[in-house]
Amino acid sequence: MPVPAPAPVPRQREASAAALSVPSGPLPEAGISLLVIENDPSGALTMPELTDADGKPVRVRSARNLTEAQRLLTDEAQCIVLDLALPRPTDDDEGAGAGRPDADGDDALATLREVLRMAPGHAVLALTAEGDAERAAEAVRVGAQDYLFRDELDDRVLSRAVRYAVERKRADRARRLLTESRLRARENARLERGLLPTPLLDGSDLRFAACYRPGRSRALLGGDFYDTVRTPDGVVHAMIGDVCGHGPDEAALGVELRIAWRALTLAGLSGEALLSTLQEVLEHERDDDEIFATLCTADIAPDGRSAGLFLAGHPAPLLARPGQPPTLLPYEDGGPALGLLPGARWPCRTVELGAEWSLLMYTDGLIEGHVGTGSDRLGEEGMVELIGSLLAAGLCGEKLLDTAVMRVRELNGGELTDDVAVLLLGSADPTRPVDPSG
Repeated sequence: MPVPAPAPVPRQREASAAALSVPSGPLPEAGISLLVIENDPSGALTMPELTDADGKPVRVRSARNLTEAQRLLTDEAQCIVLDLALPRPTDDDEGAGAGRPDADGDDALATLREVLRMAPGHAVLALTAEGDAERAAEAVRVGAQDYLFRDELDDRVLSRAVRYAVERKRADRARRLLTESRLRARENARLERGLLPTPLLDGSDLRFAACYRPGRSRALLGGDFYDTVRTPDGVVHAMIGDVCGHGPDEAALGVELRIAWRALTLAGLSGEALLSTLQEVLEHERDDDEIFATLCTADIAPDGRSAGLFLAGHPAPLLARPGQPPTLLPYEDGGPALGLLPGARWPCRTVELGAEWSLLMYTDGLIEGHVGTGSDRLGEEGMVELIGSLLAAGLCGEKLLDTAVMRVRELNGGELTDDVAVLLLGSADPTRPVDPSG
């Protein structure tokens, strides 16, 4: 195959006659630029002289083929004028589209399709002969914003066509972004149903409340998850976890782990055997061997006076009793996060709860926020002090959680970087009726 001759430097023509007005938006300071891809090697095609609304010359750059066009494609080229008579790319052409088979076989619009693929964010005008109206209309159906007849190419027609083409492209982009936003919202709603479930506590006197707040770098949800169920033996099982990283993949993995935990718990699995099985689920479902998840589970006895605590690389819960300052439960007997060590062990620590208590389980987003403008973080001690002051003020249930998260954000000086999930379980106060709302 002969080596193609180097492509000449494309011509650049500037002039200033008719005013070209374009829609408002982020335009380059140097003015507007058109890219003309034409089939005339002599450059005989004469483009009207144009200026923008500020009187600056509109730069018109020319390319003889798609190889040259790809070199000239920049964000400042607001619009592309494509000559539909441009030969279809062949195996002898270098660069974009060379040798690319077309699904429609002998398609006269193959070059247009290739330009639309190369420049999905640019407005495209199809240039053709006046007697080829059928092909011009087909070009619009394929994806061009409009078409121009070569014989009618003057400054007025081109100004209007470019203005409308750019505006149409922006409108199409806005509609696409709106559609994508709606799809993301629906997807997040599905993830929310998976990450933030309704607790299954029928038959239990325990009070339940939960709070979830996404970090500022996510739209809605991250990898934090929690769940609470009561099994037929009367034991209440509570869990909170956090998949490392942020984004839809981590959220989806959190949903899988949460659903697996609920299914295995209802099937009778608990404790270390449950955590080992969840680690297997994580190892099979994660996309990267470095992905891990922290987990805290508490199995509360049917009489509500004791619990078996399992920690897998997760912060220890906070226990509060009436008339006593809240304290963190011991962490020393915890095991590694899920997915870090094959064959890991997670010992159980039995915790005496007493007759009346509240157990706060949380993800590390609650304690990793900063305090003021310095580098100090709230930490576990600061969180214990904060919760203690809110309990002393008489807050409980969802109001306690919402206020705590709000105070942590205020101390941080704004939105938290990490997601925050908090779960609160408490025994019923025997001296007063149970308030389901906490």
